[in-house]
Amino acid sequence: MTRFVCRDCGLDFDVMVPRWRCDCGGLLDLDFTPSLDPAKVAGRPATLWRYREALPVPEGAELTLGEGFTPMVEVELGGRPVLVKQEQLFPTGSYKDRGAAVMMAMAAHIGVTDVVEDSSGNAGCAVSAFAAKAGIRCRIFVPADNSPGKLGQIELYGAELNPVPGSREDTAAACMAAAKDHYYASHVYNPFFFHGTKTFAYEVAEQLGWRAPDTVILPAGNGTLLLGAHIGFGELRDMGLIERVPRLVAVQSARCAPLCAAFAEGADGVSAAVSGPTLAEGIAIGLPMRGTQMLQAVRDTGGTCLAVSEEAILAAFRDAGRKGFCIEPTSAAVAAGAARYAKNADPDETIVTMFTGHGLKVGDKLHKLVSD
Repeated sequence: MTRFVCRDCGLDFDVMVPRWRCDCGGLLDLDFTPSLDPAKVAGRPATLWRYREALPVPEGAELTLGEGFTPMVEVELGGRPVLVKQEQLFPTGSYKDRGAAVMMAMAAHIGVTDVVEDSSGNAGCAVSAFAAKAGIRCRIFVPADNSPGKLGQIELYGAELNPVPGSREDTAAACMAAAKDHYYASHVYNPFFFHGTKTFAYEVAEQLGWRAPDTVILPAGNGTLLLGAHIGFGELRDMGLIERVPRLVAVQSARCAPLCAAFAEGADGVSAAVSGPTLAEGIAIGLPMRGTQMLQAVRDTGGTCLAVSEEAILAAFRDAGRKGFCIEPTSAAVAAGAARYAKNADPDETIVTMFTGHGLKVGDKLHKLVSD
Protein backbone atom coordinates (compact mmCIF):
# COMPACT_ATOMS: atom_id res chain seq x y z
CA MET A 1 0.00 0.00 0.00
CA THR A 2 1.33 3.45 -0.96
CA ARG A 3 2.05 5.71 2.03
CA PHE A 4 3.63 9.09 2.77
CA VAL A 5 6.83 8.67 4.81
CA CYS A 6 8.65 11.47 6.63
CA ARG A 7 12.34 11.75 5.74
CA ASP A 8 13.15 13.07 9.23
CA CYS A 9 11.17 11.07 11.78
CA GLY A 10 9.96 8.09 9.75
CA LEU A 11 6.25 8.53 10.50
CA ASP A 12 3.95 7.40 7.71
CA PHE A 13 0.57 8.77 6.59
CA ASP A 14 -2.38 7.84 4.39
CA VAL A 15 -1.99 9.29 0.88
CA MET A 16 -5.77 9.60 0.59
CA VAL A 17 -5.69 12.42 3.16
CA PRO A 18 -4.29 15.74 1.82
CA ARG A 19 -0.90 16.46 3.39
CA TRP A 20 2.25 18.27 2.22
CA ARG A 21 4.63 17.77 5.14
CA CYS A 22 5.00 15.78 8.37
CA ASP A 23 3.73 17.02 11.72
CA CYS A 24 7.40 17.41 12.69
CA GLY A 25 7.94 19.68 9.68
CA GLY A 26 9.87 17.06 7.73
CA LEU A 27 9.70 16.47 3.99
CA LEU A 28 7.65 13.56 2.71
CA ASP A 29 8.58 10.75 0.32
CA LEU A 30 6.40 7.93 -0.97
CA ASP A 31 6.66 4.33 0.17
CA PHE A 32 5.68 2.75 -3.14
CA THR A 33 6.70 -0.41 -4.99
CA PRO A 34 6.51 -0.16 -8.79
CA SER A 35 6.23 -2.94 -11.32
CA LEU A 36 6.65 -2.94 -15.08
CA ASP A 37 6.60 -5.38 -17.99
CA PRO A 38 8.40 -3.91 -21.04
CA ALA A 39 6.51 -6.27 -23.33
CA LYS A 40 3.19 -4.70 -22.24
CA VAL A 41 4.55 -1.16 -22.40
CA ALA A 42 5.58 -1.44 -26.04
CA GLY A 43 2.03 -1.45 -27.41
CA ARG A 44 0.66 1.39 -25.30
CA PRO A 45 0.01 5.03 -26.27
CA ALA A 46 3.10 7.25 -26.26
CA THR A 47 2.39 9.14 -23.03
CA LEU A 48 3.99 8.86 -19.61
CA TRP A 49 0.98 6.79 -18.52
CA ARG A 50 2.38 3.87 -20.55
CA TYR A 51 4.28 3.14 -17.30
CA ARG A 52 1.11 3.14 -15.24
CA GLU A 53 2.04 0.13 -13.03
CA ALA A 54 5.10 2.13 -11.98
CA LEU A 55 3.05 5.22 -11.07
CA PRO A 56 1.47 5.67 -7.60
CA VAL A 57 -1.96 6.74 -8.87
CA PRO A 58 -4.90 4.30 -8.71
CA GLU A 59 -6.01 2.66 -11.95
CA GLY A 60 -8.58 4.81 -13.72
CA ALA A 61 -7.48 8.07 -12.09
CA GLU A 62 -5.16 9.13 -14.93
CA LEU A 63 -5.19 12.79 -15.97
CA THR A 64 -3.62 13.59 -19.33
CA LEU A 65 -3.08 16.23 -21.97
CA GLY A 66 -1.09 13.77 -24.09
CA GLU A 67 2.18 14.46 -22.25
CA GLY A 68 5.27 12.30 -22.35
CA PHE A 69 7.52 10.18 -24.54
CA THR A 70 9.37 13.19 -25.92
CA PRO A 71 11.83 12.59 -28.79
CA MET A 72 15.48 11.99 -27.98
CA VAL A 73 17.82 13.20 -30.71
CA GLU A 74 21.55 13.58 -31.24
CA VAL A 75 22.81 17.15 -30.91
CA GLU A 76 26.44 18.24 -31.11
CA LEU A 77 27.48 19.71 -27.76
CA GLY A 78 31.07 20.22 -26.72
CA GLY A 79 32.29 18.95 -30.06
CA ARG A 80 30.60 15.55 -29.89
CA PRO A 81 27.11 14.03 -30.20
CA VAL A 82 24.97 14.07 -27.07
CA LEU A 83 21.47 12.61 -26.77
CA VAL A 84 18.99 15.37 -25.94
CA LYS A 85 15.43 14.77 -24.73
CA GLN A 86 13.09 17.36 -26.25
CA GLU A 87 11.22 18.25 -23.07
CA GLN A 88 10.30 21.67 -24.49
CA LEU A 89 7.69 19.87 -26.62
CA PHE A 90 5.34 19.12 -23.70
CA PRO A 91 1.77 20.56 -23.78
CA THR A 92 2.70 23.55 -21.60
CA GLY A 93 6.24 23.81 -23.00
CA SER A 94 8.33 22.23 -20.22
CA TYR A 95 9.12 18.96 -18.48
CA LYS A 96 7.14 20.12 -15.43
CA ASP A 97 4.09 18.57 -17.11
CA ARG A 98 5.45 15.19 -16.02
CA GLY A 99 5.12 16.01 -12.33
CA ALA A 100 1.91 18.02 -12.68
CA ALA A 101 0.10 15.23 -14.53
CA VAL A 102 0.71 12.70 -11.75
CA MET A 103 0.32 15.09 -8.81
CA MET A 104 -2.92 16.63 -10.10
CA ALA A 105 -4.33 13.23 -11.06
CA MET A 106 -3.92 12.16 -7.44
CA ALA A 107 -5.34 15.47 -6.17
CA ALA A 108 -8.45 15.03 -8.31
CA HIS A 109 -8.76 11.39 -7.20
CA ILE A 110 -8.90 12.32 -3.50
CA GLY A 111 -11.48 15.04 -4.13
CA VAL A 112 -9.37 18.21 -3.99
CA THR A 113 -11.25 21.22 -5.41
CA ASP A 114 -8.85 24.12 -4.73
CA VAL A 115 -5.04 24.21 -4.97
CA VAL A 116 -2.22 26.70 -4.43
CA GLU A 117 1.31 26.52 -5.84
CA ASP A 118 4.38 28.76 -5.99
CA SER A 119 6.56 28.84 -9.06
CA SER A 120 9.08 30.84 -11.05
CA GLY A 121 6.93 30.03 -14.07
CA ASN A 122 7.06 26.58 -15.64
CA ALA A 123 5.67 24.60 -12.70
CA GLY A 124 2.91 27.17 -12.34
CA CYS A 125 2.02 26.77 -16.02
CA ALA A 126 1.95 22.99 -15.71
CA VAL A 127 -0.12 22.89 -12.50
CA SER A 128 -2.54 25.47 -13.93
CA ALA A 129 -3.07 23.46 -17.12
CA PHE A 130 -3.73 20.18 -15.33
CA ALA A 131 -5.94 21.92 -12.78
CA ALA A 132 -7.98 23.23 -15.71
CA LYS A 133 -8.16 19.72 -17.14
CA ALA A 134 -9.39 18.39 -13.77
CA GLY A 135 -11.80 21.26 -13.11
CA ILE A 136 -9.90 22.30 -9.98
CA ARG A 137 -9.61 25.95 -8.89
CA CYS A 138 -5.98 27.04 -8.96
CA ARG A 139 -4.02 29.95 -7.48
CA ILE A 140 -0.37 30.43 -8.48
CA PHE A 141 2.05 32.57 -6.47
CA VAL A 142 4.89 33.94 -8.65
CA PRO A 143 7.76 36.42 -8.29
CA ALA A 144 6.43 39.81 -9.39
CA ASP A 145 9.32 40.31 -11.83
CA ASN A 146 8.87 37.00 -13.64
CA SER A 147 8.72 36.57 -17.43
CA PRO A 148 5.43 38.04 -18.73
CA GLY A 149 5.02 35.15 -21.17
CA LYS A 150 4.85 32.60 -18.38
CA LEU A 151 2.49 34.75 -16.32
CA GLY A 152 0.16 35.16 -19.28
CA GLN A 153 0.23 31.42 -19.89
CA ILE A 154 -0.77 30.75 -16.29
CA GLU A 155 -3.72 33.13 -16.62
CA LEU A 156 -4.70 31.59 -19.96
CA TYR A 157 -5.44 28.32 -18.17
CA GLY A 158 -7.83 30.15 -15.84
CA ALA A 159 -5.62 30.22 -12.78
CA GLU A 160 -5.60 33.16 -10.40
CA LEU A 161 -2.20 34.87 -10.49
CA ASN A 162 -0.71 36.14 -7.23
CA PRO A 163 2.49 38.20 -7.92
CA VAL A 164 4.74 38.50 -4.86
CA PRO A 165 7.39 41.26 -4.56
CA GLY A 166 10.84 40.18 -3.47
CA SER A 167 12.80 36.96 -3.88
CA ARG A 168 11.78 33.50 -5.03
CA GLU A 169 11.88 32.51 -1.34
CA ASP A 170 9.39 35.29 -0.53
CA THR A 171 7.05 33.80 -3.11
CA ALA A 172 7.31 30.36 -1.51
CA ALA A 173 6.62 31.80 1.94
CA ALA A 174 3.46 33.55 0.73
CA CYS A 175 2.17 30.36 -0.84
CA MET A 176 2.94 28.25 2.23
CA ALA A 177 0.84 30.65 4.29
CA ALA A 178 -2.06 30.10 1.89
CA ALA A 179 -1.47 26.34 2.07
CA LYS A 180 -2.69 26.31 5.66
CA ASP A 181 -6.24 26.33 4.28
CA HIS A 182 -5.79 24.88 0.79
CA TYR A 183 -4.18 21.87 -0.91
CA TYR A 184 -0.52 22.68 -1.62
CA ALA A 185 0.13 21.37 -5.14
CA SER A 186 3.85 21.88 -4.63
CA HIS A 187 6.50 20.69 -7.07
CA VAL A 188 8.94 20.76 -4.15
CA TYR A 189 7.01 19.32 -1.20
CA ASN A 190 4.53 16.96 -2.89
CA PRO A 191 6.26 13.62 -3.60
CA PHE A 192 3.70 12.68 -6.26
CA PHE A 193 5.35 15.34 -8.43
CA PHE A 194 8.69 13.48 -8.30
CA HIS A 195 6.96 10.25 -9.28
CA GLY A 196 5.82 12.09 -12.38
CA THR A 197 9.25 13.45 -13.26
CA LYS A 198 10.78 10.00 -12.75
CA THR A 199 9.13 8.98 -16.05
CA PHE A 200 11.98 10.87 -17.74
CA ALA A 201 14.25 8.01 -16.63
CA TYR A 202 11.78 5.37 -17.81
CA GLU A 203 11.58 6.96 -21.25
CA VAL A 204 15.35 7.29 -21.60
CA ALA A 205 15.81 3.63 -20.67
CA GLU A 206 13.12 2.48 -23.09
CA GLN A 207 14.42 4.65 -25.93
CA LEU A 208 17.88 3.13 -25.41
CA GLY A 209 16.48 -0.41 -25.62
CA TRP A 210 16.02 -0.82 -21.86
CA ARG A 211 19.53 0.11 -20.87
CA ALA A 212 20.91 3.04 -18.90
CA PRO A 213 23.15 5.74 -20.35
CA ASP A 214 26.49 6.36 -18.69
CA THR A 215 25.74 9.96 -17.70
CA VAL A 216 22.65 12.15 -17.44
CA ILE A 217 23.05 15.94 -17.22
CA LEU A 218 20.14 17.80 -15.65
CA PRO A 219 19.10 21.19 -14.24
CA ALA A 220 19.31 21.73 -10.49
CA GLY A 221 17.05 24.44 -9.12
CA ASN A 222 14.62 22.76 -6.75
CA GLY A 223 15.78 19.39 -8.05
CA THR A 224 12.44 18.16 -9.38
CA LEU A 225 13.98 16.40 -12.39
CA LEU A 226 17.27 15.48 -10.72
CA LEU A 227 15.44 13.71 -7.89
CA GLY A 228 12.83 12.25 -10.19
CA ALA A 229 15.55 10.77 -12.40
CA HIS A 230 17.31 9.35 -9.34
CA ILE A 231 14.08 7.69 -8.22
CA GLY A 232 13.25 6.42 -11.70
CA PHE A 233 16.62 4.93 -12.59
CA GLY A 234 16.81 3.41 -9.10
CA GLU A 235 13.44 1.72 -9.57
CA LEU A 236 14.43 0.42 -13.00
CA ARG A 237 17.61 -1.06 -11.54
CA ASP A 238 15.74 -2.64 -8.62
CA MET A 239 13.26 -4.21 -11.07
CA GLY A 240 16.16 -5.64 -13.08
CA LEU A 241 15.33 -3.63 -16.20
CA ILE A 242 18.69 -1.83 -16.26
CA GLU A 243 22.02 -2.83 -14.75
CA ARG A 244 22.92 0.39 -12.95
CA VAL A 245 21.93 3.95 -12.18
CA PRO A 246 23.76 6.41 -14.47
CA ARG A 247 26.04 9.16 -13.23
CA LEU A 248 23.92 12.27 -12.49
CA VAL A 249 25.43 15.68 -13.24
CA ALA A 250 23.64 18.73 -11.80
CA VAL A 251 23.88 22.09 -13.57
CA GLN A 252 23.35 25.49 -11.94
CA SER A 253 23.90 29.11 -12.89
CA ALA A 254 27.16 30.42 -11.44
CA ARG A 255 25.14 33.36 -10.10
CA CYS A 256 22.99 31.04 -8.00
CA ALA A 257 24.80 27.78 -7.24
CA PRO A 258 24.18 26.61 -3.67
CA LEU A 259 24.32 22.91 -4.62
CA CYS A 260 27.62 23.32 -6.46
CA ALA A 261 29.11 25.16 -3.46
CA ALA A 262 28.03 22.44 -1.03
CA PHE A 263 29.31 19.69 -3.35
CA ALA A 264 32.70 21.37 -3.74
CA GLU A 265 33.02 21.88 0.01
CA GLY A 266 32.06 18.28 0.81
CA ALA A 267 29.22 19.56 2.98
CA ASP A 268 26.39 17.33 4.20
CA GLY A 269 23.74 19.97 3.48
CA VAL A 270 23.14 23.01 1.31
CA SER A 271 23.43 26.55 2.65
CA ALA A 272 21.61 29.55 1.25
CA ALA A 273 23.35 31.25 -1.66
CA VAL A 274 23.30 34.94 -2.44
CA SER A 275 21.67 35.10 -5.88
CA GLY A 276 22.54 37.52 -8.64
CA PRO A 277 20.53 38.25 -11.79
CA THR A 278 20.75 35.31 -14.18
CA LEU A 279 19.35 34.33 -17.57
CA ALA A 280 18.57 30.94 -16.04
CA GLU A 281 15.73 32.21 -13.86
CA GLY A 282 14.08 28.78 -13.73
CA ILE A 283 16.92 27.33 -11.63
CA ALA A 284 17.74 30.43 -9.55
CA ILE A 285 16.83 28.86 -6.21
CA GLY A 286 18.99 30.23 -3.40
CA LEU A 287 18.07 27.52 -0.89
CA PRO A 288 16.49 24.35 -2.34
CA MET A 289 14.33 22.65 0.27
CA ARG A 290 15.48 19.22 -0.86
CA GLY A 291 19.14 20.26 -1.14
CA THR A 292 20.46 17.46 1.05
CA GLN A 293 18.54 14.92 -1.00
CA MET A 294 19.92 16.48 -4.21
CA LEU A 295 23.49 16.22 -2.91
CA GLN A 296 22.92 12.58 -2.05
CA ALA A 297 21.58 11.81 -5.54
CA VAL A 298 24.67 13.31 -7.18
CA ARG A 299 27.14 11.66 -4.82
CA ASP A 300 25.45 8.24 -4.76
CA THR A 301 25.77 8.01 -8.55
CA GLY A 302 29.37 9.24 -8.75
CA GLY A 303 28.19 12.44 -10.40
CA THR A 304 29.24 16.06 -10.10
CA CYS A 305 27.92 19.63 -10.11
CA LEU A 306 28.65 22.26 -12.75
CA ALA A 307 28.10 26.01 -12.40
CA VAL A 308 27.91 27.81 -15.75
CA SER A 309 28.53 31.48 -16.47
CA GLU A 310 26.11 33.94 -18.04
CA GLU A 311 28.38 34.12 -21.09
CA ALA A 312 28.22 30.34 -21.51
CA ILE A 313 24.42 30.33 -21.08
CA LEU A 314 23.93 33.01 -23.73
CA ALA A 315 26.32 31.28 -26.13
CA ALA A 316 24.51 27.96 -25.68
CA PHE A 317 21.15 29.68 -26.20
CA ARG A 318 22.26 31.15 -29.51
CA ASP A 319 24.00 27.94 -30.57
CA ALA A 320 20.81 25.95 -29.98
CA GLY A 321 18.89 28.37 -32.17
CA ARG A 322 21.42 28.00 -34.98
CA LYS A 323 20.83 24.27 -34.78
CA GLY A 324 17.05 24.69 -35.06
CA PHE A 325 16.03 24.51 -31.42
CA CYS A 326 14.03 27.30 -29.76
CA ILE A 327 14.74 26.87 -26.06
CA GLU A 328 14.44 29.13 -23.04
CA PRO A 329 17.63 30.45 -21.37
CA THR A 330 17.29 28.04 -18.44
CA SER A 331 17.47 25.22 -21.00
CA ALA A 332 20.59 26.84 -22.40
CA ALA A 333 22.23 26.64 -18.98
CA VAL A 334 21.82 22.86 -19.05
CA ALA A 335 23.13 22.74 -22.63
CA ALA A 336 26.15 24.79 -21.57
CA GLY A 337 26.82 22.36 -18.74
CA ALA A 338 26.44 19.39 -21.07
CA ALA A 339 28.85 20.95 -23.58
CA ARG A 340 31.45 21.52 -20.86
CA TYR A 341 31.10 17.97 -19.58
CA ALA A 342 31.16 16.42 -23.06
CA LYS A 343 34.46 18.08 -24.01
CA ASN A 344 36.38 15.89 -21.58
CA ALA A 345 34.19 12.77 -21.61
CA ASP A 346 35.25 9.38 -22.88
CA PRO A 347 34.40 9.12 -26.60
CA ASP A 348 32.42 5.94 -25.95
CA GLU A 349 30.40 7.45 -23.08
CA THR A 350 26.64 7.62 -23.67
CA ILE A 351 25.56 11.05 -22.47
CA VAL A 352 21.93 12.14 -22.16
CA THR A 353 20.69 15.63 -21.38
CA MET A 354 17.54 17.61 -22.12
CA PHE A 355 16.03 20.90 -23.20
CA THR A 356 13.90 21.95 -20.23
CA GLY A 357 11.51 24.47 -21.74
CA HIS A 358 10.44 26.18 -24.97
CA GLY A 359 11.94 29.51 -25.97
CA LEU A 360 8.53 31.02 -26.67
CA LYS A 361 8.00 31.11 -22.91
CA VAL A 362 10.34 34.12 -22.92
CA GLY A 363 9.06 35.52 -26.21
CA ASP A 364 9.32 39.05 -24.86
CA LYS A 365 13.09 38.59 -24.46
CA LEU A 366 13.94 36.58 -27.58
CA HIS A 367 14.82 39.46 -29.87
CA LYS A 368 17.06 41.11 -27.26
CA LEU A 369 18.86 37.86 -26.42
CA VAL A 370 19.54 37.12 -30.05
CA SER A 371 20.60 40.60 -31.15
CA ASP A 372 22.61 41.99 -28.23
